[in-house]
Amino acid sequence: MAFSPAFLQLLAEKFPNKAAASTEMINLEAIMSLPKGTEHFMTDLHGEFDAVNHVLRNGSGNIKEKINEIFGDRLSTKRRAELATIIYYPEEKLRALTKEMDSQAEIDEFYTLTTSRLVELTQFVVSKYTRSKVHKAMNPDMAYIMDELIFKDSILSNKEHYYKRIIQSVIDLDEAPRLITCLAELIRELVVDHLHILGDIYDRGPAPDRILDLLMEKNSLDIEWGNHDMIWMGAASGSKALIANVVRIQARYDNLSVIEHAYGIPLRPLVNLADTVFREADLTGFMPKLADDHDYHHDEVEQLARMQLAMAIIQFKLEAQVIRRHPEFGCDNRLLLDKIDYQAGTIHWQGKTYPLVNTSFPTVDPDDPYALTEEEDAVMEALQAAFLDSQRLQKHVAFLINKGSMYKIYNNNLMFHGCIPMNEDGSFMAATIDGQTLAGQDLLDKFDQVVRRMYAKRQSDESKNPDLDFAWYLWQGEGSALFGKKQMATFERYFIADKETHQEHRNVYYSWREDIDFIRRVLEEFGIDPDKGHIINGHTPIKAKDGENAIKAEGKMIVIDGGFARAYQKTTGLGGFTLLYNSYGMQLVAHHPFHGKEDAIKYETDIESTRRVVDKELERISVRETDIGKQLTCQVQALKALIEAYQAGLIGEEVH
Repeated sequence: MAFSPAFLQLLAEKFPNKAAASTEMINLEAIMSLPKGTEHFMTDLHGEFDAVNHVLRNGSGNIKEKINEIFGDRLSTKRRAELATIIYYPEEKLRALTKEMDSQAEIDEFYTLTTSRLVELTQFVVSKYTRSKVHKAMNPDMAYIMDELIFKDSILSNKEHYYKRIIQSVIDLDEAPRLITCLAELIRELVVDHLHILGDIYDRGPAPDRILDLLMEKNSLDIEWGNHDMIWMGAASGSKALIANVVRIQARYDNLSVIEHAYGIPLRPLVNLADTVFREADLTGFMPKLADDHDYHHDEVEQLARMQLAMAIIQFKLEAQVIRRHPEFGCDNRLLLDKIDYQAGTIHWQGKTYPLVNTSFPTVDPDDPYALTEEEDAVMEALQAAFLDSQRLQKHVAFLINKGSMYKIYNNNLMFHGCIPMNEDGSFMAATIDGQTLAGQDLLDKFDQVVRRMYAKRQSDESKNPDLDFAWYLWQGEGSALFGKKQMATFERYFIADKETHQEHRNVYYSWREDIDFIRRVLEEFGIDPDKGHIINGHTPIKAKDGENAIKAEGKMIVIDGGFARAYQKTTGLGGFTLLYNSYGMQLVAHHPFHGKEDAIKYETDIESTRRVVDKELERISVRETDIGKQLTCQVQALKALIEAYQAGLIGEEVH
């Protein structure tokens, strides 16, 4: 690799002599010889903060596995579970345990043992990292003490008293809980080197905002957008059609508090519309999906249903405007309000006439069914302004834009949320954007560009940001890699009893996921060696209880949507899948449903998980063989060229 004299001159400013360049070269070579860090893959989180938080804290069972490796023959099952819980929830568990102890001496002994065990475990966890990286991950307040304990020289037995004295001093100063908490945080931070989130953070569950706050604390992660993320990204950019979708879905799943309380967006105009115009409406099909332990009065439940109905009708009207602006979307089959016979209470759809189960359309003018009423228009103006003005929402969406993408290639793995849209003949499905007809990787790259452009131009005047319509297409268009279905049958599921009309036929991509030749062709489309690469995605819940396998195409395709969303756990029979990829290979982890943080702390109940090997490496993978290793190799080559320039006298060395 050749480097220009100008580049080497710039590099010389950082490494002004041969000694400095050589030292850095040696350091980089040492890093590349270390085992690769553990990658953690999660998808379809759907607002389930408690379960997601726990899986992140236990590293998909990785922490418990390391505890068993170190202490399996020294500690009982109960003591190992106790230690794991201290690592997951240190402050809460320490309070609970010490509260039950009879004396200060017993508490001090417990702190001594726990600290010593955590130090030993930390030493094991950090063994594949440089000291510099470990130090950066430490809490600065306790960094010196942790550094002394973790990197102690076991050969110097005469210093053993010194280390014990450090721990005793920490206890005497009532700082033991803080040190234990810092050690627990360090273990959790380093047990996973990089986190991949394959989309759908939003919708169905109650706390997507808290999940995003949690993810924003992570040092190394990427996000592959899901269709349920895209509606929030479009809504935050000013799309009224997507705002209507967001509000309707929150009303359906009883999560309006996400909008009102988490993001400070007032819903009073919508409540007023629902309680006046829709006061006498038939609410068949619109009763919200409530938690089993809800304590709502019947009137409150009906109000939620009225809000959902009001917003559904607004949604159908606004979506019609998008569809009419873009005939190339091919979504005319979603124009349904003009197919209704409002007097007969029927709809003529795809050559058949169906009775409507609900004929309440108080805001629809049969002569102009897609026109918003003044009240509806006022509701949407207020909502759009509030979505654009919500600082917390904008912070979260900016994070999704900065850390996210349509797909990610990382260490020979191709990650995306949904699918690569395909035609029946096996060709990549094309779409036309900005006058360009694109397919495959080129199409996903273009969608990625459009989404970033959309958010950069966010404003209330939708006519000045036409990219908003493409966000709607990514939410439910036939050619969307995030959706992957023929159409979204929202209207049919609400208003038509015949379940045949509810079918949302999947793209043919999904029928080929077991075909190894197809998977190899997709990997090649994205420039990945098909002998080394994998496809990893979510979006479609794996029905494990029915025997469906998440590992497909001879291990080349892994689908990790196992049901974090409680709404899908009866379908999947699980509480979620995750994937781990460390220096030994890949493991698929199947999780049972989480019973709550309180149970985890009180009874030390971890999420029960089962592991399956996807790929096992014959030799441990080193950093040198990863994407980071390729970058470090380039840096080594540049430093080598700089040293040669010093030796040849082409660049003068700085002498100290």
